[in-house]
Amino acid sequence: MIDLLLDFVKAFVVGGAICTIAQLLINYTKITSGKILVYFLLAGIFLQAVGVYQYIVDFAGAGATVPISGFGYLLAEGAIKGAKNGLFGAFTGGLVSASAGVTAAIVFGYINALIFKSKSKKN
Repeated sequence: MIDLLLDFVKAFVVGGAICTIAQLLINYTKITSGKILVYFLLAGIFLQAVGVYQYIVDFAGAGATVPISGFGYLLAEGAIKGAKNGLFGAFTGGLVSASAGVTAAIVFGYINALIFKSKSKKN
């Protein structure tokens, strides 16, 4: 029971730290949210390429894999594993490893579009 609670705390702290960094960038810089997302995605790819992000995932679990940097980690991990099968595997490996998450996002987005009516944001 204590181990499970400790896993939750580690995930909360690491995931919260990632989100805090993003919020500080939003609040104190003029970087747009889209660019911040891309930077975090690329940071996840870079940190996995140099072998650091795997240690963060092993420590924090979902706290490191749920944010967008975790998606970059997943793409890089798939590309690294796919590279063992050649150049084509390196290009397709990231898509293979992320296909379940991308499919779920598309399916649930479609279901939500069928259920809810979209509205434009009023300024």
